Amino acid sequence: MYIERVLVGLTALAGIIWALDALFFARARVVAVAAGARVKEPIAVEYARSFFPVLLIVIVIRSFLFEPYRIPSGSMMPTLLTGDFIFVNKFAYGLRLPVINTRIVEIGIPERGDVIVFRLPSDPSVNYVKRVVGVPGDAVEYDAGNKRITINGEAVPIDLVGPYEEGPDMVLGYEQLGEHRHRVLLTRGAPLSPEGTYEVPAGHYFVMGDNRDDSEDGRYVNVVGYVPDGNIVGRATGVWMNWRWPADGGPRWNRIGEGIE
Repeated sequence: MYIERVLVGLTALAGIIWALDALFFARARVVAVAAGARVKEPIAVEYARSFFPVLLIVIVIRSFLFEPYRIPSGSMMPTLLTGDFIFVNKFAYGLRLPVINTRIVEIGIPERGDVIVFRLPSDPSVNYVKRVVGVPGDAVEYDAGNKRITINGEAVPIDLVGPYEEGPDMVLGYEQLGEHRHRVLLTRGAPLSPEGTYEVPAGHYFVMGDNRDDSEDGRYVNVVGYVPDGNIVGRATGVWMNWRWPADGGPRWNRIGEGIE
């Protein structure tokens, strides 16, 4: 949000300087040069004219197309790993104006199973990435004892595969949410996560992490709770880099180009 405001502010400033010069001062310089005088363009105008198109392109790409985002934690393992840099598709759910985030064009809505980036309801300056589990009107029940999800009375299918390579206490499974068949992690002997029934209000979404026993998500009602539609940044689409420097000493090349299911 801070970077977006800075970019919008710089773009507006450059555009205003360039426009004022074009309206009131540029013609006088042209006349003076035609009369043989040596007149230099003011440095502020030169910079504004040079940087305004670049800044405008950056604003358009970040606001309406794609925005990069770095994964800071393991709450979405094994789908996303700490250090992943992902692309966020910002037009998947409609075009929004920068900074105020008001939707101006309807395109689509989040579906169960989508991985989304959103502004944390309790602190909009912080971005989170989680998976949509419940859409408006859903009743989502999470049973912490058997680590299973029920949506509107129907159990969400999950197939347990076996131990996960990164830890003997971690169990890998495949879960089916809507059209998405994705991997989840369950931890043997872990403290029980919050459980209960969550009735998703209109205009909101219920989200969870794929690392079910290590994810601060919609189950933590005072931190995340239900995500308002206006807080959604976009849909995560793919990994373009992974680098946990200095922990790993370099990038994980095999993560480049990894899709997000």
